[in-house]
Parts: sequence; C-alpha cells; structure tokens
Amino acid sequence: MTNAAAERVNLLGLERPALEEYVSRLGSKPFRARQLMQWIYKRGEGRFAAMTDLAKDFRALLEERAEVRPPEVITEKISADGTRKWLLRADASQAFEMVFIPEPDRGTLCISSQVGCVLDCAFCSTAQQGFNRNLTTAEIVGQVWLANRLLGFQPGGERVVTNVVLMGMGEPLANFRNVVPAIRILLDDLGYDLSRRRVTLSTSGLVPQIYRLAEEVNCALAVSLHAPNDELRNELVPINRKHPIAELLEACWHYIDEQNGRSVTFEYVMLDGVNDSVAHARELARLLAGHPAKLNLIPFNPFPGTRFRRSPMPVIQRFRDELIARGLIATIRRTRGDDIDAACGQLAGRVVNRTTVRLGEKRMGVMVQP
Repeated sequence: MTNAAAERVNLLGLERPALEEYVSRLGSKPFRARQLMQWIYKRGEGRFAAMTDLAKDFRALLEERAEVRPPEVITEKISADGTRKWLLRADASQAFEMVFIPEPDRGTLCISSQVGCVLDCAFCSTAQQGFNRNLTTAEIVGQVWLANRLLGFQPGGERVVTNVVLMGMGEPLANFRNVVPAIRILLDDLGYDLSRRRVTLSTSGLVPQIYRLAEEVNCALAVSLHAPNDELRNELVPINRKHPIAELLEACWHYIDEQNGRSVTFEYVMLDGVNDSVAHARELARLLAGHPAKLNLIPFNPFPGTRFRRSPMPVIQRFRDELIARGLIATIRRTRGDDIDAACGQLAGRVVNRTTVRLGEKRMGVMVQP
C-alpha cells in the first residue's frame, strides 16, 4: 500500500453524522454524504467515478482523499450445504473469518468483531486462538459490503444478506467503540436499512456494556448462557466469575425494557455429559420462567484438541422437550458448514502475537474498549 492510499479515509467506517462532517471538510454540502451512502450501501458501489450524480470535481477530490475499502479475501470455502466461509486479511500476519448461511427465506451473514477473542470460553475454537486486536468499524461494516459483492448483489435486485449476526470471532461488547457505529450503519435507512430484529449482537455477558448498549443502539440481543448455574458456567464461560448469572439476567431484562424488545435469545451449547441432563433443563427452566426468553440449543461443533463431545440428538431433543413442557420457547439450531469448520464455535482465523486473557488478570479490564 502506498503512503497516499494509507492516508485515505475509508468511508465504510463512517456513520452518517461523521460522513456529513467529512464531506463538509471537503467543502461540500451534507446532502453529498447522503448520496454517498446510497451509492455505497444501496448500490454496493465502491468506485467514485461510477457515482454519476456527484459533481465531477467532488468525485476527483474523493479519488484523492477517500476510498471504499473492504477487507481482502485470502481464501474461500464452500460447504456441501451451501454455507460459505471466507478468511479475510486484517494485516500482513492477522486474519479473521466471516460466514454466509443461505436459507430459502433469508441469507444470514455471521461477522467477526475481533481478531481472536479476549475471553476464554472452554468450548470455543476462537477462544483457544488467543487475542490480537479489535477490528475497526470499517472492517466490521466492510464484511457486509464485501459479502454482498461476492454473492452477486445487483442494485435494484433482491437483497442477498438479509440478516447480520455478530457471532463470529471475538466478543462484540469488548470492542464497543467500533461495534456500535457499525450497527448504526446496518440499521440506518441510508445504510443497509435492516430491521432491528435482523441485526443480532451475541455476547458472553459483559454486563456493564449491556447497560451501555441499551442507551446507544437497538438491535436483537443474544446471550451465550450455556449453563443453568454459576458453578458450571464459571467453568465453561469464565467471565461468569466477574458477572454471575443473576447479574447478567438483570442486565438482559433491563435491555429488553429499555428497547421495547420482544425477548432475549439465550444460546446454549449442548455438551455431552456436561450440561445436557434433564436436571439441567429443569434448572434452566426455573431460571428463565416468566421472562421474555428464547432458548437456542446448539449441538457442539468439535475442533482439534477439544475435550468436549456433542450431546447425542435424542438427548438434545429430550432437553428441548423438557424446556417446552415447562413453558419456555426452545429450538435446536441446525448445524451448518461443519465440513468447512464454519459452524458455531469453530471459527479460528489466523491469530499471531496473541494474548490469551483469562479472568482475574489485570489486563482484562483494558481489553474492553470504552
């Protein structure tokens, strides 16, 4: 990359007020920012020369000062079930992954928020890679822009990516500063104009950031629960030692109240002989009874070196039926892309210069961006 290119502003990283300010600094009116957003997000255009309703001198200035630069694709894998996984370059040595899951009625893009992960969940391949850095807002939004292009989106045609889930590599709320502007761009009617129900943020339970999220942006919330009691969750999701289940649930119900949401989705990975007994299901039902909660039961997806095994399907079905019998909404997630290591919990990317952060280390606090 040349020095000139390195100094260019990546417009993918700017939400509407910031883009209006940038356009103003270039000597143009705020409506030019709205035009730019239409071209970039509605039409998927990254070439300023093609933005024909912009003045020629303004386009020439943009060519000198700005760019629309998504992450670079390193590799692509396609599963037998149609799931696609891309390895994307973060810099010369780091890489992260995104996954597209096609369905008859929707196309879901699972995007990453960090290179690696700051947390240390026992059953997750990403967590075992350690942590290198947060992704920028441009790198987060750029995944959606890039996926639409790679999947053949045409202006005026059917939207390819209809749902976005921040469930890829990383803990989104540990990268709060960059994730929230990215979500705003996904929701902006001049951006991707996605419904709040079609943008889902998944967190392992950073409680203070859940309260902040309720003040900042309105999207669907998913919480990686994975255990019905603190003793077991302390082992599986170490952040629980800092923010135990009762504290986490209080934050979840606050989020729903503040955002007038329908429910929180609780993700529960099914681990053979660990958290999948009928007794666990009954304890989970008592924990969530009477609250706006949905359970998404996830068959464990193995990865090299793990000590866990997937619960047998009859066990998962019995667990689900026990929850339903006790008045909860519970579904079993269909495993997609496991033949290309694209299923839930399998994303690994390429993380070097990594720091595995465990609860109790002083560094943990500084890893969470304000």
